[in-house]
Amino acid sequence: MNRYSTAGKLVRDRIPQIIRDEGAEPLVRTAGPEEYRSRLREKLGEEVAEFLAADEADAVEELADVLEVVRALAADLGVAPGQLEKIREAKARERGGFTERVVWTGNR
Repeated sequence: MNRYSTAGKLVRDRIPQIIRDEGAEPLVRTAGPEEYRSRLREKLGEEVAEFLAADEADAVEELADVLEVVRALAADLGVAPGQLEKIREAKARERGGFTERVVWTGNR
């Protein structure tokens, strides 16, 4: 839990308009910079949990939500999507990716 009010949660930008289009009036406010970063971290945990709980049919949609939050976190840290991808590529070159399905069980 973050140190900010537990009331409300971070939602996608168009959610208030979607609620209005459905005939209700949403109660919203804009988070400050520190709260925004904290709520993005919380949101990442929520989205990862939803992905982990999803069946195969819903997994890709949930994974897209995780990616959206990751991109927002990167932007908040001043990192553009292209720069984030370059960092990912460099780590993959140096340490590899996960395509070979290697499971480490310890050392002798």
